[in-house]
Amino acid sequence: MTPRPVRSSTLGTLDDMPELPDELQNRPPRAAGQEPTALLTLDAYLRVKAELEELTTTGRERITEKIKVAREHGDLKENAEYHAAKDEQGLMESKIRKLQHMLQDPEIVEAPAHADEVAPGMLVTIRPVDDEVDDEETYLLAEHAEERAPGARTVTTTSPLGAALLGAAEDQEVAYEAPAGTVRYLVVGFEPFAG
Repeated sequence: MTPRPVRSSTLGTLDDMPELPDELQNRPPRAAGQEPTALLTLDAYLRVKAELEELTTTGRERITEKIKVAREHGDLKENAEYHAAKDEQGLMESKIRKLQHMLQDPEIVEAPAHADEVAPGMLVTIRPVDDEVDDEETYLLAEHAEERAPGARTVTTTSPLGAALLGAAEDQEVAYEAPAGTVRYLVVGFEPFAG
């Protein structure tokens, strides 16, 4: 069985790409017309895989213990601690299903090496145009909300801000519509996030 090639972003090269884990190398070819379950860098794939492992082991054990302790407090109808633990369990199981789906058959892409415009996988620093305060904020522009970068908030490409940032150049003003009106930012700078 021939391993599927790693797809490079339009800005990266495959020369520096580390070898893929066995589970990615030995998977069957994708059927014609079948879309990948996610577009992830190898680093993002490994982070999501580790998070899934933590949630399905210690995460589930922690929630089970919370529910057990809450049940011991008596009547479940009026037990707020029990209901909160059950809600937390439901949210965690939903996240587990989402991560499992992402890891089912992802397309591994290479982070861009350099760029003239903002693309997924980049750290983007922006400054509000209309605010009195000139505080800059840094975001990781990602395909999935589960992707993370130290010191940066994650914004997805499908969010209003993420969609406005896609394709922007340095010193370009971007805007999007929010419930309170138009929000405008200046793109101060951006760089590929290597992980």
